[in-house]
Formats: sequence, C-alpha cells, structure tokens
Amino acid sequence: MTAAPDVPLLSTRRVVAAVVALALGGFAIGTTEFVTMGVLPEIAEGVGVDIPTAGHVISAYALGVVVGAPVLAALGARLPRRGLLIGLVAAFLVGNLGSALAPGHSALLLARFVSGLPHGAYFGVASLVAASLVRAELRGRAVSSVMLGLAVANLAGVPAATWLGQTLGWRAAYWAVVVLAVATAAAVLAFVPSSPGRQEVTVATELTALRRPQVLLTLLVGTVGFGGMFAVYSYVSPLATEEAGLPRGAVPWVLLVFGVGGVLGTALGGRLADLALFRSLVGAMVSMGVLLALVALLASWGPGLLAGLFLLSATASVLVVTLQLRLMEVAGEAQMLGAALNHSALNAANALGAWLGGVVIAAGLGWTAPAAVGAALAAVGLAALTASAALRRREQRTGPVRAAPAPAR
Repeated sequence: MTAAPDVPLLSTRRVVAAVVALALGGFAIGTTEFVTMGVLPEIAEGVGVDIPTAGHVISAYALGVVVGAPVLAALGARLPRRGLLIGLVAAFLVGNLGSALAPGHSALLLARFVSGLPHGAYFGVASLVAASLVRAELRGRAVSSVMLGLAVANLAGVPAATWLGQTLGWRAAYWAVVVLAVATAAAVLAFVPSSPGRQEVTVATELTALRRPQVLLTLLVGTVGFGGMFAVYSYVSPLATEEAGLPRGAVPWVLLVFGVGGVLGTALGGRLADLALFRSLVGAMVSMGVLLALVALLASWGPGLLAGLFLLSATASVLVVTLQLRLMEVAGEAQMLGAALNHSALNAANALGAWLGGVVIAAGLGWTAPAAVGAALAAVGLAALTASAALRRREQRTGPVRAAPAPAR
C-alpha cells in the first residue's frame, strides 16, 4: 500500500476513539442496509403495494451502492478526508430522512437509492483513514475494526431497528438510522483528525485502477466468489425450517448464530491480513467453498446446519476484510476507489447469489441447491485468485503490470 496522507501523531486513546467513530458509521450503514428486509411486510402495507413490489426498495439501495461507490470515490479523492466523510454521512442522513418521510412507493424507491449512494465511498474513505492512523503492521486490524461496525449491525442494530419498525411503524426504523447518522457525524467531527486530500489526483487517475489486471481479478472474486454466501443467506429461513425441520421460532436464533460468526470473522480477518494478506484471502476463499458444500450436505440436520452457517459467516467475513485490503494494495494511487469498489462488488454478489439461488429453487432442485450453486461460485472465485497468484508471481519477478496509459486525445 502506498502511504496515506500525513496525519498528526495521535495517542492510543485518540486513535481508538477515531476508529470507533468510523465504525459507528459502519454500524449505521449496516443497519439501514438490512433492516428493510425485517420490516418489508410493514412497508408494503404502509405504501399500498404487495410484498414482492415492496422488495424493489432493497434492489434500489443495492443499485445506489453499485453506482455511488466508484463515482463518489473518484470525485472525492482530492477532498480533505474528514470533510468528505462528513459529507458522505450527510448524504446518507438525507436518504434515510427521505425514507422515513416518503409519502409513497416511488418516493421510497428514490430515497433508498440515495441512501445507498454513499455506502461504498464511506467504507473506502473510512478504511484509508483508519489505516493511516496506525503502524503499517496494524493496518489490517484498523480496517477490520471499521468493518466490525457492519458486522455488529447485523447482530444488534438490525434486530433492534426491526423491533422498532414492527412496534412503532416501519418509518421508526429509518428514524433510528437518522439518529445514528447524526451521532456518526458528531463523532467523526470530534475524534477523526483532519487530513488533506490528494490535490494531484484527478478522476482520470482514479479510474486507472479499473485498467489494472489485479484490481479486475480481485473484483471478480468479490462479485462471483462471494456470491456463494448470498446464495445461501438469501434463503436461510426456508433452509432452516423446510430442510432442517426447525420451528419458525428458531429462525431468529439461526440469524443470531450467523451474526456472531460475522463479528468474530471480521475481527479475525484483520489479524490474518496483517500476518499474510494474500494467503489469508486464498485460504478464506477455499474454506468458503468447502463450507458451502458442507452446508448442502448437512442442512437436513439442525446442529450441522447451525455449525455450518456459523463457520460460513465467519469465513465470509474474513474474505470481506481481506478483499478490502487487497484492493487497497493493488489499486496503486487509486486506493480510495479500490477500497470503495469492494462494496460495489459485494452488492453485485448479493444480487447474483440471490438470483441464482432463486433459479435453482424454482427449478425444483430443493432448498439445499443454493448452497451447491454457492460452492460452484466459490470455485470460480478461486480460479480468479489462481490467475491473480500467477500474475503476482510474474510481477515479483519482472515488476508490476501497470495500467495502460490513457488514449491520446
């Protein structure tokens, strides 16, 4: 990784406070990303549409992430990073305020799209800021600490906001996120040190990252390889009830097990990345493929399914952290764009995995079929990593393959 912009030498306490402030933003973003699934029936009733139509608001958010991550990261590369973070949180706040106040389905779709726009750019900037606050050998842990906010949101923020939405009306879930956004802006302003943008960077230089083979291969791993996890997670409720025979009341506990695995895996991912980033990335990809196959084989046995989902969540979270750091490493001077693009890739993986899982279920192949599809997607991700490893060995012998120069005008 290239050096981050200079920041003042800070005490350990101040560094911890800054990273917690950045993680709070991740907690807020994770809560709003997934709470819609929890209150979808209430949203459908509230805006006067059926549940499948209401589900389009989930897709609108994901589309916002895919579009917003590269655009905002490229446009914001020259801006002071603390100011950029606050601007992104403000955009996030506006989107969620619009969600809470939306008079109908069309307005809610637009508000959810706006809410998703700053998602990837926020994590990209926050990851770079966190990495700049610590010694080089601790950068993985700093970045994973920011990502931990997203994991904890699945464990605590989403259930709490869902309860609010079901108890006080679906709009209350988004009002809770608005409060979290205000708290994040205040915490970032109070604890994150000011650091300059990179005035020499232009949108064109940021976009050179997209011509780097290692960036493209890593994005392929995220988009296709990580899709396997979403192929299972999207249908985890019927997998538990219809295949494993667990009662419907056990589904929250299944999700809790999945959430605990995500928190532990995120924390572990940073440590593994600091020890050996690329090997940890490959190990996580291989492990995820094996675990997806095991879930397909063990899903009819309740304890086996729970153990498999816990390990799958932990491994997938290690993969998220190592993908984030790998993109920051291979993006050259476009680190911000590289870090942000990870979230575009993961949201594309969400759409791909859920769609393919639905296809095999609709074909009558059973509730375990998405896990088998997931294992196949993980194999594709591993093939992309194999190509990346071969290119990496060549780069170590001959020097990195650089982005092609921009065409003359």
